Amino acid sequence: MNGGDEVVAAPAGPPQPLEWKFSQVFGERTAGEEVQEGFGFMLSIYFGSWFSSHFLFRLPGHCVIIVGQVVICSLNGLTAPNSNERPKLPRSSTVDIISAIEFDKSGDHLATGDRGGRVVLFERTDMKDHGGQRRDLERMDYSISRHPEFRYKTEFQSHEPEFDYLKSLEIEEKINKIRWCQTANGALFLLSTNDKTIKYWKVQEKKVKKISEMNVDPLKAMGNGCVGSVASSSNSSSSRPYLANGGSADKSYSYLSNDFSFPPGGIPSLRLPVVTSHETSLVARCRRVYAHAHDYHINSISSNSDGETFISADDLRINLWNLEISNQSFNIVDVKPANMEDLTDELNESPHMLRYKSWMRLDPGSLIAEVITSAEFHPTHCNMLAYSSSKGSIRLVDLRQSALCDSHAKLFEEQEAPGSRSFFTEIIASISDIKFGKDGRYILSRDYMTLKLWDINMDSGPVATFQVHEYLRPKLCDLYENDSIFDKFECCLSGDGLRVATGSYSYIPCGPSNLFRVFGCVPGSTEATTLEASKNPMRRQVQTPARPSRSLGSSLTRVVRRGAENPGVDANGNSFDFTTKLLHLAWHPSENSIACAAANSLYMYYA
Repeated sequence: MNGGDEVVAAPAGPPQPLEWKFSQVFGERTAGEEVQEGFGFMLSIYFGSWFSSHFLFRLPGHCVIIVGQVVICSLNGLTAPNSNERPKLPRSSTVDIISAIEFDKSGDHLATGDRGGRVVLFERTDMKDHGGQRRDLERMDYSISRHPEFRYKTEFQSHEPEFDYLKSLEIEEKINKIRWCQTANGALFLLSTNDKTIKYWKVQEKKVKKISEMNVDPLKAMGNGCVGSVASSSNSSSSRPYLANGGSADKSYSYLSNDFSFPPGGIPSLRLPVVTSHETSLVARCRRVYAHAHDYHINSISSNSDGETFISADDLRINLWNLEISNQSFNIVDVKPANMEDLTDELNESPHMLRYKSWMRLDPGSLIAEVITSAEFHPTHCNMLAYSSSKGSIRLVDLRQSALCDSHAKLFEEQEAPGSRSFFTEIIASISDIKFGKDGRYILSRDYMTLKLWDINMDSGPVATFQVHEYLRPKLCDLYENDSIFDKFECCLSGDGLRVATGSYSYIPCGPSNLFRVFGCVPGSTEATTLEASKNPMRRQVQTPARPSRSLGSSLTRVVRRGAENPGVDANGNSFDFTTKLLHLAWHPSENSIACAAANSLYMYYA
């Protein structure tokens, strides 16, 4: 400072790793309760006259035969009393498993969807306890000592099972994605979708007026303004004969006419109905239904920052919708090959097998070479969107260039290392989810083995790569045989852009669990936290080694060999449970708070 010297601040190092703490759990399973992923999910059948043909299909350990409207089955605990009822599935079936999760932009509301077609909403309560709005508290620099708390708000049935008669294809009610839209007049708006149909929901508090009861005898028929006995009270026990529609044989109890006059002083025994209270009730109303626009399964929906439009993506197409127009959409991306017409039914019935196994084993020229796996609008630029593919590439699209965006503005993909190609290379390279950062500068992608962070200004390669479960690479063959290699893990970024998170499989030191990982993405950060979806998230936390600047290894210890009890045991005694996995999670938009779905339970953590 003396002599004009300037003080240069030392460069700040990477932030310290966060210490995660348990906040809440909704729908926690009791000890010993299992959520099965077996036949209950696949056998979602309605019996009706459309069963005009005979069906025979086999499930592991079971056989089901449907002949006309008669069901002959050997499924334990599954009964169909008559042909017009749906089979009674056990309560522990997969209808309660959470399949989608999403915070709104403010972070004050959280929505989850499950395989039963239900949408459940939660609202934040710890801000309300202090009085005032959350934005006002932030302006006052109010320090909140308690952790974030949410409570159940409401739920509604978003989708029901359907049947495509033309393709003889059942459409599940499972919620694939939920996206929040802009709020208006105190009402919440959101989009939800299953495989074929998107719905636009409005959730609003309605005031319900409660009316006091009149003191007229309820046993007396009244209608069209007729009064059975205006002079008698509700406790009257007279047994005069009454005619239909409130009439009476007694002339003194005839219809009110223009000559009728009240006695002086009125009728003291007659009470007119009055409003006694106003009760508020949450009402969910479906405002729009966007249907019949996708031939293949919808895998993504995304709201635009303009508040007026959204996109929906299936395996081969991306459509642009206006929220107020449900009978028309514009196809903006189409990657369907010309020789795909005869594969429509096969793609719908077995998307995983056709999408991956078939085009790797058969002639690629006659099958799908690349499909769309995820699509997302830019958070601030309404003309930009990105979509990922099964070959591990991300394309950035500018809607200003052309109406049909077959040509991309930028292509993000990582070059394959020489000599590293194997049978599983293309399968594990498939991107299951992409997310934009809050400012739109970075894109986070999740493939089967890694998380990759991309800078939209640099398309030469990812700026950071995080190894999620590299220890599973020797077991890719087993993962392929049991179809676990096709699992679609989601990813999320923190609101400040300093950390990323994604789910993984159970790594069993002493029992099954659901694990997810949090990585620091600031240059120089070595943060790599492994957390368990339980009331003690740090119980299995171990120190991980320092990682190179562009990759992060995984080192988990404290394992107990379970031998033949678990098929996922390697030669070193490391145990894995591929049926227990954490696929869905979301990061609060402005705080270090994570909500994750473990089967039918919703866990929330804060740091």
